[in-house]
Amino acid sequence: MNERIVAPGARRSLWLALALLLAALALLLAGASVGSTGWESVLRMRSDPVAWQIVMDIRLPRSLGAWLAGALLGLAGAVAQGLFRNPLADPYLLGSASGAALGSALGLVLAGAPLAGLSLPQHLGMTGMAFAGAALAVLLTVVLARNVQNTLRLLLAGVIVGVVLGAARDLLELGHPQILQAMQSFTLGTSAFVGWEGCALMAAVALVCAVATWGCARLLDGLTLGEATARSLGLPLAQLRCGLIAVLALATGTSVAHTGLIAFVGLAAPHLVRSLVHVGHGRSTLLAGAMGGALLLAADILARWLIAPQELPVGVLTAALGGSYLLWRMHRGTRAGRAV
Repeated sequence: MNERIVAPGARRSLWLALALLLAALALLLAGASVGSTGWESVLRMRSDPVAWQIVMDIRLPRSLGAWLAGALLGLAGAVAQGLFRNPLADPYLLGSASGAALGSALGLVLAGAPLAGLSLPQHLGMTGMAFAGAALAVLLTVVLARNVQNTLRLLLAGVIVGVVLGAARDLLELGHPQILQAMQSFTLGTSAFVGWEGCALMAAVALVCAVATWGCARLLDGLTLGEATARSLGLPLAQLRCGLIAVLALATGTSVAHTGLIAFVGLAAPHLVRSLVHVGHGRSTLLAGAMGGALLLAADILARWLIAPQELPVGVLTAALGGSYLLWRMHRGTRAGRAV
């Protein structure tokens, strides 16, 4: 009986994984071709060193970085929704986004240079500052909540920490107006400053988070039945919760540090996966990561193409598209409820 129930979901998840892999390859190819010079740079790569540099040093790392950042957000969103048992939970609940933004602002002040003029060590240092800010925000949230057992207290603490750190960032920007333009790019979201070093770092973090989430998937599956049931199954709730919160902070902080604040990707990706397949959290979180990568890369390509040679902030585009999708889902659910 169990094989008859599980096998169809497992097969559908494999087909979905294959489709997302093919979509990622197609989008990477499209990302390497979208820009102010279009396909011409791709066609002239062998004979033109400038075209080679445009494709290999700018477009490809940017496209791969957008996919990796979206994958981190999608995985973190699936973890947040499973951990808090709330389909509206997103990766920014624990104040990590505000912490990363504050760390980036402080890094720009210390660097004393605009975002586009940062050297490689300065850019890596600002990335480290952003990640440290996200980790500090999550740590403050856990300390303020006193423990990780009470999810409601944890959520309230995350809201408070986010507001306080956001106010601290605003004060820092007022005191150093030279960073306002750079922080505007950060808060609107962009993949324009992602290089191969950032791709390597995000890939390593994504691998660590995927392995850790797979190991903690039993807790997420158990929590769907309630905390009492999960505890009766012998699951170490406190330890696994701490591990999942660490994954949430690591994935979110790394993504925000490289691409800024990207809205709705971490919220929409798990929803799309659940609407297509019904499997355990071990598979669904990984699929949500792949879905998030595809969503953010597609949005990044669209942001570069719509008004080329200029481009839209990808965070604004994902907010508009993601908000429209959620409004459509709410409208559909309301109509279905009235019909019943």
